Amino acid sequence: ALRELGRIERTLFILDWLQSVELRRRVHAGLNKGEARNALARAVFFNRLGEIRDRSFEQQRYRASGLNLVTAAIVLWNTVYLERAAHALRGNGHAVDDSLLQYLSPLGWEHINLTGDYLWRSSAKIGAGKFRPLRPL
Repeated sequence: ALRELGRIERTLFILDWLQSVELRRRVHAGLNKGEARNALARAVFFNRLGEIRDRSFEQQRYRASGLNLVTAAIVLWNTVYLERAAHALRGNGHAVDDSLLQYLSPLGWEHINLTGDYLWRSSAKIGAGKFRPLRPL
């Protein structure tokens, strides 16, 4: 009975899919966001070619949790700076259409050095609650 109910639900969804351009657009956008998140995770997890080789389940879980934590930190960083960039544009007199902001994604990582040298200079410390300056236009 549950299998037949699932088939009915799937058939109704397919009919809606065929009739509604907006539904197809929303589903496609959702799939793109999922793919972008997976691409970010693959970029962060470049070592060992994306394979988790730990033997114990607990160690595998730690590694996967660490990957999720780093990915979430990148998304948070990008979200904060995208918001600051929009406010800076408005502050400089540029028109920012709020309806277009929904199409921005914090899942980009091209501006983050995932491989290379990291310099931690004590003179470059930023105080609590402060941010690095935005790049000029």
